[in-house]
Amino acid sequence: MRLPSMSQPFLLAPIAECAPGPPGPQVRLAVLGARGVGKSAMIVRFLTKRFIGDYEPNTGNLYSRLVHLEGDHVAVQIQDTPGCIQVQEDCVQVLDSLSRCVKWAEGFLLVYSITDYSSYQSVRPLYQRVRKVHPDARTPVIIVGNKADLLHARQVQAKEGLQLANELGSLFLEISTSDDSQGVCDVFQYLCKEVSKLQHAGGMDRRRSSIIPRPKSPNMQDLKRRFKQALSSKVK
Repeated sequence: MRLPSMSQPFLLAPIAECAPGPPGPQVRLAVLGARGVGKSAMIVRFLTKRFIGDYEPNTGNLYSRLVHLEGDHVAVQIQDTPGCIQVQEDCVQVLDSLSRCVKWAEGFLLVYSITDYSSYQSVRPLYQRVRKVHPDARTPVIIVGNKADLLHARQVQAKEGLQLANELGSLFLEISTSDDSQGVCDVFQYLCKEVSKLQHAGGMDRRRSSIIPRPKSPNMQDLKRRFKQALSSKVK
């Protein structure tokens, strides 16, 4: 399944923060998933068009960039999260960090590797954690099966990913971060667009709730009738 189109390996290098400027649209995204599914590679692929061939284990970086989205420049912040959901040691610390990230973000990518069935099994509890914090079904969540180029090592069938997404009410697709830069960009741009639409809808709701209803104008004909009745009773 493919999202609507939006418009040699490298080592991980720092990505510059977006330059300070006038306040504008901002989008906060989080990429969640087990260790080794390619979360950092996806983010850097989106922001730099490069594929990471080798890098240090992620400790939870926050990337910030100005992204051109449908004619506007949007300040996008992407939280990369440690893939420690399956680790039992320091479980409280990991869950606390994950909870803060989920509260902060407005849109989510839940990533697993098609070559690692246990990473696929971690998607459901991650989704449940997101929905516990964001019960509004409009909060966008996309389930992504990464490493689709490694078909010889596949452990999760595409139909399994699609079935899980249907059960959870989410969009699903498989991508290859190493082979398909456009597919990765489509995922992030689609998520940015959905968050922006939700922000716009929320702003409209707040504006409507802040409007004080005007009192109804008095009926002038009714007032004249009552005035005449009052005068006639005084004359009598």
